[in-house]
Amino acid sequence: MTFQGLNTSNYPIPSQPHRQELYEEVKLSRNAREREKYDNMAELFAVITTLQALEKAYIKDAVTPKEYTANCSKLLVQYKAAFKQVQSDYPTVESFVQSFRLDCPAALERIKEDRPITIKDDKGNTSKCIADIVSLFITIMDKLRLEIKANDELQPDLRDLVETMNRLSLLPADFEGKDKVKKWMDIMQTMNASDELDETQVRQFLFDLESSYNAFNRLLHHSS
Repeated sequence: MTFQGLNTSNYPIPSQPHRQELYEEVKLSRNAREREKYDNMAELFAVITTLQALEKAYIKDAVTPKEYTANCSKLLVQYKAAFKQVQSDYPTVESFVQSFRLDCPAALERIKEDRPITIKDDKGNTSKCIADIVSLFITIMDKLRLEIKANDELQPDLRDLVETMNRLSLLPADFEGKDKVKKWMDIMQTMNASDELDETQVRQFLFDLESSYNAFNRLLHHSS
């Protein structure tokens, strides 16, 4: 190549040396503890952003009140569990939001009130029952997954779940979830306070709760 009579072939352009660090994988964490920390922050981030999206969807009438109530209640339960995992680094949810520059005023308001927006205006108390049922389902399932299986640690929440489901008028008398939950209530009433469920019982109990919870959500969707 020639520029104004200068033959550049005699002046080769030096090649850039290969920099090995540019080809190395960038790792956010250096050990298992740091990886757990980042996972916990990611979970809280996801819950808050999902809650913000749900609030906006409800405002736009893109989700029914019953579905909104159930999903909002679930997210609030998940938020409490996720926030506990990062509270040592972020004493308030506001500090977490500011650190990651999240724009989520609706989610923060919902977290502050600690209840779906539908509950405050619900004279028939239907939304509160839905929220309580969702919260109790998740609480009991989480306890079982954490291997909490003593009667006196499970039965109070289970009793509340049975009673709340009985109060919810939109649940038909033959709703499968009622029968499954009541079956376990009957079993636990025959046990002493310190008695524990065995591994097979825990597995079946969790399976029945999950299927009942899914049936409950399907019912909310079809009855809206």
